[in-house]
Amino acid sequence: MNVQMIQKGTIWGVGLGPGDPDLMSVRADRLLRNASHVAYFRKAGRSGQARRILDGMLRPDVTEIAMEYPVTTEIPLSDPRYNALLSAFYEDSAAHLRSLSDAGQEVVVVSEGDPFFYGSFMHLYTRLKDDCPVHVVPAITGMSAAWTATGLPITWGDDVLTVLMGTLPHDALVAQMAASDALVIMKIGRNIEKVREALRAAGRYDAAWLIEHAAMPDQSVQKLSEAGDRVTPYFSIIVVHGNGRRP
Repeated sequence: MNVQMIQKGTIWGVGLGPGDPDLMSVRADRLLRNASHVAYFRKAGRSGQARRILDGMLRPDVTEIAMEYPVTTEIPLSDPRYNALLSAFYEDSAAHLRSLSDAGQEVVVVSEGDPFFYGSFMHLYTRLKDDCPVHVVPAITGMSAAWTATGLPITWGDDVLTVLMGTLPHDALVAQMAASDALVIMKIGRNIEKVREALRAAGRYDAAWLIEHAAMPDQSVQKLSEAGDRVTPYFSIIVVHGNGRRP
């Protein structure tokens, strides 16, 4: 008896760019408008930023797969439960996508920004790449939109650019801030006061810009020193421009 083998479906990791649908790549737009299965990450109880970007783009008969994080900022990163919960979540999500691929279904998994730049898709990619055909579509990063929003180039000549996470310890932030020409600081949120103190200690505070919701309708751009003491959104970005060699 001949048994027809089902060809595995491709899993696409697609970057949505910084938030404005007009900044999405042509390939990403084409894949999404034709997709029968679209998966995205979100916090439980919320629609999610990635899903908002997709409004009006998807087929009426699309199957949406909402992958809801079991934890975001509720417990510290240092708590062993944090990694344990997220690891189980990524394993379950990957298993679901693998089953669709095994059944011959293509799935588009979307990521804000670029899938390979601090994105959650990376954790699915490492779990799926040896079992399924997986292709990644790169995109404009959120930090590109942030420094563009300031109206100033981020690097000149031989400037060294360092990307830092606000979740790093204070001393590590200070050391990196002092050693680099240009800075991008991400994952701020509740870490904002620690980031402010580190910038002051490194002598970079007065040159820092705060960009909230870059490339989105509610974008806000201001000097960090003028932003007051409020807590900023988690996905805000702080930039310090380089001032290197130029003709």
